[in-house]
Amino acid sequence: MALVSATEMLTKARDNHYAVGAFNTNNLEWTIAILKAAQTKNAPVMIQTSMGAAKYMGGYEICVAIVKTLIETMNITVPVALHLDHGDYEAAKKCIEVGYTSVMFDGSHLPFEENLEKTKEIVALAHAKGISVEAEVGSIGGEEDGIIGAGELADPKECKIIVDCGIDFLAAGIGNIHGKYPDNWAGLSFDRLDEINKATNQIPLVLHGGSGIPEDQISKAINLGVTKINVNTECQLVFAEATRKYIEAGKDLEGKGFDPRKLLKPGVDAIIACVEEKIEWFGSTNKA
Repeated sequence: MALVSATEMLTKARDNHYAVGAFNTNNLEWTIAILKAAQTKNAPVMIQTSMGAAKYMGGYEICVAIVKTLIETMNITVPVALHLDHGDYEAAKKCIEVGYTSVMFDGSHLPFEENLEKTKEIVALAHAKGISVEAEVGSIGGEEDGIIGAGELADPKECKIIVDCGIDFLAAGIGNIHGKYPDNWAGLSFDRLDEINKATNQIPLVLHGGSGIPEDQISKAINLGVTKINVNTECQLVFAEATRKYIEAGKDLEGKGFDPRKLLKPGVDAIIACVEEKIEWFGSTNKA
Protein backbone atom coordinates (compact mmCIF):
# COMPACT_ATOMS: atom_id res chain seq x y z
CA MET A 1 0.00 0.00 0.00
CA ALA A 2 1.26 3.50 -0.79
CA LEU A 3 1.76 6.14 1.88
CA VAL A 4 -1.52 7.66 3.05
CA SER A 5 -2.71 10.67 4.97
CA ALA A 6 -3.35 10.01 8.66
CA THR A 7 -6.84 11.51 8.61
CA GLU A 8 -8.76 8.39 7.60
CA MET A 9 -6.88 6.00 9.90
CA LEU A 10 -7.36 8.27 12.91
CA THR A 11 -11.03 8.93 12.18
CA LYS A 12 -11.57 5.18 11.96
CA ALA A 13 -9.70 4.70 15.22
CA ARG A 14 -11.81 7.38 16.86
CA ASP A 15 -15.06 5.78 15.73
CA ASN A 16 -13.98 2.32 16.89
CA HIS A 17 -12.28 3.26 20.18
CA TYR A 18 -8.65 2.33 19.63
CA ALA A 19 -5.47 4.30 18.94
CA VAL A 20 -2.91 4.25 16.15
CA GLY A 21 0.72 3.95 17.19
CA ALA A 22 2.99 6.75 15.96
CA PHE A 23 6.56 5.54 16.25
CA ASN A 24 9.61 7.75 15.73
CA THR A 25 12.28 6.42 13.43
CA ASN A 26 15.97 7.20 13.69
CA ASN A 27 17.54 5.24 10.83
CA LEU A 28 16.98 2.52 8.23
CA GLU A 29 16.88 -0.34 10.75
CA TRP A 30 14.38 1.51 12.90
CA THR A 31 12.08 2.06 9.94
CA ILE A 32 12.26 -1.60 8.92
CA ALA A 33 11.46 -2.68 12.48
CA ILE A 34 8.37 -0.45 12.72
CA LEU A 35 7.04 -1.64 9.37
CA LYS A 36 7.67 -5.32 10.20
CA ALA A 37 5.81 -5.01 13.49
CA ALA A 38 2.84 -3.19 11.95
CA GLN A 39 2.57 -5.74 9.13
CA THR A 40 2.77 -8.65 11.58
CA LYS A 41 0.01 -7.15 13.73
CA ASN A 42 -2.01 -6.08 10.67
CA ALA A 43 -2.22 -2.60 12.16
CA PRO A 44 -2.26 0.90 10.66
CA VAL A 45 0.85 2.81 11.67
CA MET A 46 2.42 6.25 11.60
CA ILE A 47 6.18 6.56 11.13
CA GLN A 48 7.44 9.85 12.51
CA THR A 49 10.64 11.82 12.13
CA SER A 50 11.62 14.65 14.40
CA MET A 51 13.51 17.49 12.78
CA GLY A 52 16.75 16.25 14.36
CA ALA A 53 16.27 12.65 13.28
CA ALA A 54 15.51 13.71 9.70
CA LYS A 55 18.71 15.76 9.62
CA TYR A 56 20.65 12.78 11.00
CA MET A 57 19.17 10.50 8.33
CA GLY A 58 20.21 12.86 5.53
CA GLY A 59 17.20 15.13 5.10
CA TYR A 60 13.44 14.95 4.66
CA GLU A 61 13.71 13.77 1.06
CA ILE A 62 15.77 10.76 2.17
CA CYS A 63 13.18 9.90 4.82
CA VAL A 64 10.42 9.91 2.21
CA ALA A 65 12.48 7.76 -0.16
CA ILE A 66 13.33 5.22 2.55
CA VAL A 67 9.75 4.76 3.71
CA LYS A 68 8.28 4.64 0.20
CA THR A 69 10.87 2.14 -1.01
CA LEU A 70 10.55 -0.11 2.04
CA ILE A 71 6.77 -0.23 1.69
CA GLU A 72 7.30 -1.56 -1.83
CA THR A 73 10.23 -3.93 -1.23
CA MET A 74 8.81 -5.33 2.04
CA ASN A 75 5.34 -5.79 0.49
CA ILE A 76 3.71 -3.74 3.22
CA THR A 77 -0.07 -3.83 2.89
CA VAL A 78 -1.16 -1.98 6.04
CA PRO A 79 -1.85 1.79 5.91
CA VAL A 80 1.28 3.83 6.63
CA ALA A 81 1.49 7.58 7.16
CA LEU A 82 4.81 9.43 7.20
CA HIS A 83 4.52 12.21 9.78
CA LEU A 84 6.68 15.15 10.84
CA ASP A 85 6.84 15.22 14.65
CA HIS A 86 7.15 18.58 16.44
CA GLY A 87 8.02 20.51 13.32
CA ASP A 88 8.54 24.24 13.30
CA TYR A 89 6.95 26.40 10.60
CA GLU A 90 9.73 25.98 8.03
CA ALA A 91 10.07 22.24 8.64
CA ALA A 92 6.34 21.72 8.19
CA LYS A 93 6.39 23.61 4.88
CA LYS A 94 9.40 21.61 3.68
CA CYS A 95 7.78 18.27 4.51
CA ILE A 96 4.61 19.28 2.70
CA GLU A 97 6.74 20.01 -0.37
CA VAL A 98 8.79 16.80 -0.41
CA GLY A 99 6.13 14.15 0.14
CA TYR A 100 5.30 13.61 3.80
CA THR A 101 1.66 12.60 4.12
CA SER A 102 1.14 14.19 7.53
CA VAL A 103 2.78 17.04 9.43
CA MET A 104 2.75 18.45 12.92
CA PHE A 105 3.26 22.16 13.27
CA ASP A 106 4.22 22.72 16.89
CA GLY A 107 3.56 26.34 17.75
CA SER A 108 2.80 25.62 21.40
CA HIS A 109 5.86 27.60 22.54
CA LEU A 110 4.69 30.70 20.64
CA PRO A 111 2.16 33.30 21.80
CA PHE A 112 -1.27 31.79 21.17
CA GLU A 113 -2.27 34.20 18.39
CA GLU A 114 0.94 33.49 16.50
CA ASN A 115 0.43 29.75 16.95
CA LEU A 116 -3.08 30.13 15.55
CA GLU A 117 -2.06 32.17 12.50
CA LYS A 118 0.81 29.90 11.55
CA THR A 119 -1.34 26.82 12.07
CA LYS A 120 -3.92 28.25 9.65
CA GLU A 121 -1.21 28.76 7.03
CA ILE A 122 0.09 25.21 7.39
CA VAL A 123 -3.44 23.79 7.19
CA ALA A 124 -4.05 25.62 3.91
CA LEU A 125 -0.78 24.41 2.38
CA ALA A 126 -1.19 20.83 3.57
CA HIS A 127 -4.86 20.34 2.74
CA ALA A 128 -4.23 21.57 -0.80
CA LYS A 129 -2.14 18.41 -1.22
CA GLY A 130 -4.31 16.04 0.84
CA ILE A 131 -1.87 16.05 3.75
CA SER A 132 -3.11 15.80 7.34
CA VAL A 133 -2.17 18.33 10.03
CA GLU A 134 -1.55 18.04 13.76
CA ALA A 135 -1.28 21.10 15.98
CA GLU A 136 -0.43 21.52 19.65
CA VAL A 137 -1.85 23.55 22.52
CA GLY A 138 -0.25 23.49 25.95
CA SER A 139 3.36 22.39 25.60
CA ILE A 140 4.29 18.80 26.36
CA GLY A 141 6.80 18.35 29.18
CA GLY A 142 10.45 17.52 28.49
CA GLU A 143 12.50 18.39 25.41
CA GLU A 144 12.04 17.53 21.73
CA ASP A 145 14.67 18.86 19.34
CA GLY A 146 15.31 21.93 21.47
CA ILE A 147 11.63 22.72 22.07
CA ILE A 148 11.23 22.53 25.85
CA GLY A 149 7.86 22.20 27.56
CA ALA A 150 7.05 22.18 31.26
CA GLY A 151 4.13 19.79 30.98
CA GLU A 152 1.29 22.29 30.87
CA LEU A 153 -2.41 21.55 31.00
CA ALA A 154 -3.92 22.89 27.79
CA ASP A 155 -6.76 25.41 27.91
CA PRO A 156 -9.89 23.76 26.42
CA LYS A 157 -11.02 27.10 24.97
CA GLU A 158 -7.72 27.54 23.13
CA CYS A 159 -7.96 23.93 21.94
CA LYS A 160 -11.38 24.67 20.45
CA ILE A 161 -10.07 27.75 18.62
CA ILE A 162 -7.15 25.82 17.10
CA VAL A 163 -9.42 22.94 16.08
CA ASP A 164 -11.82 25.34 14.38
CA CYS A 165 -9.07 26.48 11.99
CA GLY A 166 -9.30 23.10 10.26
CA ILE A 167 -6.63 20.82 11.73
CA ASP A 168 -7.14 17.06 11.54
CA PHE A 169 -5.95 16.04 15.02
CA LEU A 170 -4.83 17.84 18.15
CA ALA A 171 -2.01 17.35 20.64
CA ALA A 172 -2.97 18.89 23.98
CA GLY A 173 -0.92 18.95 27.15
CA ILE A 174 -2.53 16.85 29.89
CA GLY A 175 0.47 16.36 32.17
CA ASN A 176 2.38 14.12 29.76
CA ILE A 177 6.11 14.53 29.12
CA HIS A 178 8.76 13.45 26.63
CA GLY A 179 11.50 11.10 27.76
CA LYS A 180 11.56 9.06 30.96
CA TYR A 181 8.82 9.77 33.47
CA PRO A 182 10.13 10.70 36.94
CA ASP A 183 9.18 8.63 39.97
CA ASN A 184 7.06 11.49 41.33
CA TRP A 185 5.03 11.95 38.10
CA ALA A 186 1.43 12.73 39.00
CA GLY A 187 -0.04 10.89 36.01
CA LEU A 188 -2.29 12.13 33.22
CA SER A 189 -4.99 14.68 33.98
CA PHE A 190 -8.10 12.84 32.82
CA ASP A 191 -10.37 15.64 33.97
CA ARG A 192 -8.60 18.04 31.61
CA LEU A 193 -8.58 15.45 28.81
CA ASP A 194 -12.34 15.02 29.22
CA GLU A 195 -12.85 18.81 29.06
CA ILE A 196 -10.73 19.06 25.90
CA ASN A 197 -12.52 16.12 24.30
CA LYS A 198 -15.90 17.75 24.87
CA ALA A 199 -14.75 21.23 23.83
CA THR A 200 -13.25 20.05 20.53
CA ASN A 201 -16.27 18.10 19.28
CA GLN A 202 -14.44 14.78 19.51
CA ILE A 203 -11.64 15.52 17.05
CA PRO A 204 -8.94 12.80 17.21
CA LEU A 205 -6.62 13.66 20.10
CA VAL A 206 -2.91 12.89 20.34
CA LEU A 207 -1.01 11.65 23.39
CA HIS A 208 2.64 12.62 23.22
CA GLY A 209 5.19 11.03 25.54
CA GLY A 210 3.59 7.59 25.23
CA SER A 211 6.73 5.83 26.51
CA GLY A 212 6.36 4.79 30.13
CA ILE A 213 2.67 5.59 30.61
CA PRO A 214 1.02 2.60 32.35
CA GLU A 215 -1.36 0.48 30.28
CA ASP A 216 -4.38 1.35 32.42
CA GLN A 217 -3.83 5.06 31.82
CA ILE A 218 -3.38 4.42 28.10
CA SER A 219 -6.73 2.62 27.99
CA LYS A 220 -8.49 5.39 29.88
CA ALA A 221 -7.00 8.04 27.58
CA ILE A 222 -8.28 6.13 24.53
CA ASN A 223 -11.75 6.03 26.07
CA LEU A 224 -11.58 9.82 26.40
CA GLY A 225 -10.71 10.50 22.76
CA VAL A 226 -7.00 9.79 22.29
CA THR A 227 -6.51 8.10 18.90
CA LYS A 228 -2.79 8.70 18.19
CA ILE A 229 -0.11 7.76 20.69
CA ASN A 230 3.53 8.72 20.19
CA VAL A 231 6.34 6.35 21.16
CA ASN A 232 10.05 7.10 20.87
CA THR A 233 12.02 6.83 24.12
CA GLU A 234 10.87 3.30 24.90
CA CYS A 235 12.14 1.99 21.56
CA GLN A 236 15.45 3.77 22.11
CA LEU A 237 15.82 2.22 25.56
CA VAL A 238 15.15 -1.38 24.46
CA PHE A 239 17.46 -0.93 21.46
CA ALA A 240 20.28 0.29 23.69
CA GLU A 241 19.72 -2.47 26.24
CA ALA A 242 19.75 -5.27 23.65
CA THR A 243 22.84 -3.86 21.93
CA ARG A 244 24.64 -3.50 25.27
CA LYS A 245 23.91 -7.12 26.19
CA TYR A 246 25.24 -8.32 22.83
CA ILE A 247 28.53 -6.48 23.30
CA GLU A 248 28.92 -7.27 27.00
CA ALA A 249 28.44 -10.95 26.16
CA GLY A 250 31.36 -10.65 23.71
CA LYS A 251 29.22 -11.61 20.73
CA ASP A 252 30.88 -8.93 18.61
CA LEU A 253 34.21 -10.75 19.11
CA GLU A 254 32.90 -14.10 17.88
CA GLY A 255 33.50 -14.72 14.18
CA LYS A 256 32.05 -11.79 12.25
CA GLY A 257 29.90 -10.66 15.14
CA PHE A 258 31.23 -7.15 14.54
CA ASP A 259 29.33 -6.98 11.23
CA PRO A 260 26.79 -4.15 11.68
CA ARG A 261 24.03 -6.44 10.42
CA LYS A 262 24.75 -8.83 13.29
CA LEU A 263 25.66 -6.17 15.82
CA LEU A 264 22.40 -4.24 15.33
CA LYS A 265 20.07 -7.25 15.01
CA PRO A 266 19.33 -7.71 18.74
CA GLY A 267 18.40 -4.03 19.00
CA VAL A 268 16.20 -4.20 15.91
CA ASP A 269 14.46 -7.30 17.25
CA ALA A 270 13.87 -5.46 20.53
CA ILE A 271 12.24 -2.56 18.68
CA ILE A 272 9.98 -4.96 16.78
CA ALA A 273 8.86 -6.57 20.05
CA CYS A 274 8.29 -3.16 21.65
CA VAL A 275 6.21 -1.86 18.73
CA GLU A 276 4.15 -5.05 18.61
CA GLU A 277 3.42 -4.77 22.34
CA LYS A 278 2.37 -1.14 22.01
CA ILE A 279 0.08 -1.97 19.10
CA GLU A 280 -1.60 -4.53 21.34
CA TRP A 281 -1.94 -1.97 24.13
CA PHE A 282 -3.44 0.58 21.76
CA GLY A 283 -6.01 -1.89 20.43
CA SER A 284 -5.06 -1.49 16.77
CA THR A 285 -4.19 -5.12 16.01
CA ASN A 286 -6.08 -6.32 12.91
CA LYS A 287 -7.47 -2.83 12.33
CA ALA A 288 -5.65 -2.29 9.02
